[in-house]
Amino acid sequence: MCHNHIPFTNNDNNAHDEEHKYWSRRSFLQALGIAGSGSMMLGSQMLTASAPSPLTAAIANADTDSILILIRLSGGNDGLSTVIPIEQYDTYANARPNIYIPESKILKLTDEFGVPTYMNSLEAMWGDGQFKAVHGVGYENQSLSHFTGSDIYANTDLTTTGFSGLNTGWMGRYFEDLYPDYLVNPPAAPAAIQIGNFGSLVFQGEETNYAFVTSNIDQLEEIAESGVQYSLDPQLFDQCMYGDQLRFLRGVANTTYEYSGLIHEAYERGQNQVEYQDNGFARQLSLLARLIKGNLGTKVYMISMGGFDTHGNQPLAHERLMSNLSIAINNFYEDLTFTEQDSKVLSMTFSEFGRRIFENGSNGTDHGKAAPTLFFGSGLNGSAFVGDHPALDAPNGRGNLEYTMDFRDLYATVLAEWLCVPIPLVEQHLLGHTYNPINLGFNCSGVEFPDIAYSDDPPTPPMPDEPPVPDNPTPDMLDAIVHKPFYPQSGSPYIYLELPFTAHVDITLFNIIGQKVGTIYNEMMLEGSSEIDIQANIPEHLASGKYIYRIQVQDRKLAKSVMVS
Repeated sequence: MCHNHIPFTNNDNNAHDEEHKYWSRRSFLQALGIAGSGSMMLGSQMLTASAPSPLTAAIANADTDSILILIRLSGGNDGLSTVIPIEQYDTYANARPNIYIPESKILKLTDEFGVPTYMNSLEAMWGDGQFKAVHGVGYENQSLSHFTGSDIYANTDLTTTGFSGLNTGWMGRYFEDLYPDYLVNPPAAPAAIQIGNFGSLVFQGEETNYAFVTSNIDQLEEIAESGVQYSLDPQLFDQCMYGDQLRFLRGVANTTYEYSGLIHEAYERGQNQVEYQDNGFARQLSLLARLIKGNLGTKVYMISMGGFDTHGNQPLAHERLMSNLSIAINNFYEDLTFTEQDSKVLSMTFSEFGRRIFENGSNGTDHGKAAPTLFFGSGLNGSAFVGDHPALDAPNGRGNLEYTMDFRDLYATVLAEWLCVPIPLVEQHLLGHTYNPINLGFNCSGVEFPDIAYSDDPPTPPMPDEPPVPDNPTPDMLDAIVHKPFYPQSGSPYIYLELPFTAHVDITLFNIIGQKVGTIYNEMMLEGSSEIDIQANIPEHLASGKYIYRIQVQDRKLAKSVMVS
């Protein structure tokens, strides 16, 4: 029997096996138009992605030709290894005796702030006025959960807790207004393209997801190069019990999913005129450059880079990640200058949270709050560090930087001043958040920007925060420890742990017959919630099956079973 539920495009002999690696069920549904953009199949009526309706055409004609690229730094980027506050350098270095960046390895862009020398590919962009960094971005009562934090940055709903929250995203609500008859008359080109379909609500609307989504760069490259979503090679179906039906479904998807052909055509029209590195992030930007230069017509793209959850061995990991990002960004904008499109493309980073000031016992940093947002592009009309950098000498009780810039103000500025969305709609898309624009160098609405600190203004210390944690937790506090396994991705189990006090935590993994498999966690943990990746903390490969984890805090032991697949 063949695997008939996950399509794949390659024609080699291993295609069936590779389907599981590259395609998810959600991708298949999106390709059929059930969950995402592309042509829709409603009952017996087939609706193709052809010309836009008169209404959407009028909106598009009145709209800007600006393009926005959202760059997701997945895992929680460490802001103090990205933008280094030179005036607070001693405090910074004392908090991180093993992982601080030496002064000799800081590229000083102003007297007050610099970036690590491994980001020196951005020096030319700084000199050309194409780089701004906004300090202290976050929000009130910031979540330190990967999943809740990601949802909040996507849905802008600060009431989101745990696994509950608004199921629409800020860009999804924007496209819902821009294309009110989207399901009947999709736009001529994809409204948005997203590489990486896990863990983001950014483009989700009430009725549909407005992005053309692929799980990884391999998929989008395949579509761009071939213009075909699915292979129809007869050899893939000869041994399948449902081969005929699957081949029919793939044929329908290829016929109706018109955007694949449009992407291919734009890819063929556009050409890279700069050589990019051979890594996943660079390949994403290289492909986006070709689509933009080929005039695809898509307004918003979202790409991602993982690996920022640097609890251990942070210096090497962060250097590799930010070096790759800096080189690729510089190459991307250099590529766009050949067709004079660099001034039309704005890029901005975002991450679900920052990291704490103090290093942990594993040469890393733990989940924290505020972190900088980076902006790139000629449309910035000048380089600068924007806003107040949080003070390092007065962290809150958990060692966190407090936010000095609400992330929604950056979103609002991008919507109103870059994408030219009317301000009342901006406030609506951001769930009633009052418009408070930030001067990032572009201005579509004509509003006057309020005064805001730049790099020569002193940092503002945060207000006093939580009282110190108790030295000896009471039995009631021990009883208040919350823990449970959860599964954000197949084969990657996590432990969710809520600790009402700071304590040493020991988490051990056992197999089903009681043999110790390894230690998942054994160090101090600060008060609050944490998500612990089981497989990432066990050096040995874990076979599929049931395991038991045991959490020990002082004399209290807590255990539950967990499945590994």
